[in-house]
Amino acid sequence: MTKNQILDRAQLWLSDTFDAATQKEIKELIDHNPELLEDRFYKDMEFGTGGMRGVMGAGSNRINKYTLGRATQGLSNYLLKSFPNKELKVAIAYDCRHNSKKFAKLVADVFSANNIKVYLFEDLRPTPELSFTVKHLGCDAGIVLTASHNPPEYNGYKVYWKDGGQIVPPEDGGIITEVNKIDFSEINFNANESLIETIGEKIDSVFIDGCVKNGTIPSIKNRDNLKIVFTSLHGTSIVSIPETLKRAGYTDVHIVEEQRVPNGDFPTVKSPNPEEPAALKMATDLADKIGADIVIGTDPDCDRLGVAVRDMNGKMTLLNGNQTMSVMTNFLIKKWKEEGKINGNQFIGSTIVSTELVNKIADNYDVETKIGLTGFKWIAKMIRDYETMDFIGGGEESYGYMVGEFVRDKDAVTATLLACEIATIAKQNGSSFYEELLNIYVKHNFYKEHLISIVKKGMDGAQQIQQMLSELRQNPITEIDGEKVEFLCDYQSGIKKNLITGEESTMDIPKSNVLIYHTENGTRIAARPSGTEPKIKFYFSVNTTLDAIENAQETEKKLDAKIQRIIKEMKL
Repeated sequence: MTKNQILDRAQLWLSDTFDAATQKEIKELIDHNPELLEDRFYKDMEFGTGGMRGVMGAGSNRINKYTLGRATQGLSNYLLKSFPNKELKVAIAYDCRHNSKKFAKLVADVFSANNIKVYLFEDLRPTPELSFTVKHLGCDAGIVLTASHNPPEYNGYKVYWKDGGQIVPPEDGGIITEVNKIDFSEINFNANESLIETIGEKIDSVFIDGCVKNGTIPSIKNRDNLKIVFTSLHGTSIVSIPETLKRAGYTDVHIVEEQRVPNGDFPTVKSPNPEEPAALKMATDLADKIGADIVIGTDPDCDRLGVAVRDMNGKMTLLNGNQTMSVMTNFLIKKWKEEGKINGNQFIGSTIVSTELVNKIADNYDVETKIGLTGFKWIAKMIRDYETMDFIGGGEESYGYMVGEFVRDKDAVTATLLACEIATIAKQNGSSFYEELLNIYVKHNFYKEHLISIVKKGMDGAQQIQQMLSELRQNPITEIDGEKVEFLCDYQSGIKKNLITGEESTMDIPKSNVLIYHTENGTRIAARPSGTEPKIKFYFSVNTTLDAIENAQETEKKLDAKIQRIIKEMKL
């Protein structure tokens, strides 16, 4: 897009459609900051297959009153067309981010202006509670205002369907079409306050009871013997997880007080991301000080969790998402088997970039693993698509897990309970959460995964990301760390190609801009652009046998060295 085209787009925001504050902000950019103006207008804030996420501010490529209003007007139009002559209902929740409460009310106003009943939470609530509420109140859709673990300047808009899962085909395409039809002048901001109902404590109580029912094992005793450190990282989980742990019987819970109060600036961390050890340092330091068994930290909207436990040397260690989901999946399937509920009609959910260890675990119990694209909405869709089958649980490498189907999105509240249940039983049996993981490695191979994210901002960055993926497609890697590449799976074309024989086959999975290389020895490299940040992500997975727990440390070092060799080989 040329500079003149960008200027033309920006000048449209100086019309009476936009309020005085917005016009003033755009005028200042036109006059004094052409580079920032370009970033704000070189494209529209894309309403993607799950909603929107981006930096806040005036402009078409920002989260603001008008881009959110346009999305909501389009969604309203889609609902009205899809369900004519029906009293439509939506639920809205929001997290601790700047402007989230204001944006939630604005979204409620637009829905109500379109004669749609709104249930609006009185204050911030976890994302999984919104998923639960959509089903519980029989809503037709739901919205969460959140940008997950992104930096403080971000916010976002996630859309849920009537089953409590995020929107997937065919609804997502239909909604996108309606949103793209909307001109900013067509947004109806004139609220009908009689259609906006505030909700809160009653829903909270039912939701927490559901978490306790789904996340605990009734036969477990002495939960007060597990010493837990919990941090909400300034986010929404503080309103749910402490009470959930209490109702389940966990009394020795220590909250990181410096991170207790919700705060969109996330003042004590560089990033409120439980994937990063630095984010949980206050929690692990407290755990060392008081001799805790387990640390739980959640992201700002409480759908993902980081779990830190003591390794075989007693050191508090943050597990990655693949490790946590492997232990949780093994635990749940084993419990189902002990209860005589495994009969060939059960499945677990995973994603194309998550560890293949969970597939091996499930196979061992004759349970099917269904694999979806990256993003938890695809796991929720599995439940809808295979409604005659029993869903045990599902997870993804990015620290999300869902226990059963009462919530249809990743759920850090119930998953926190499950992690504590696993740790409690292991401790009672003279084991530990970490030792349970090593036992899985001995049985199924030691799998080690690693993620690299390369940031490429702006219009040029987006082009660089596409060029990197294009190069990997057009000039495939044929050898990785001395291993021949056997398969290249291109999820954009839907083709799986054997690079040794040249044979091609079609993959039955929705299209997505993802490439995955598989070697003959089980090494795997995946590449994809982030759907929420200006990044390209590379996922590495290697594995080898582990003959005994005592050799785990040495084996892990060898796998880590292998990953570093591959990264160097790929010049990343």
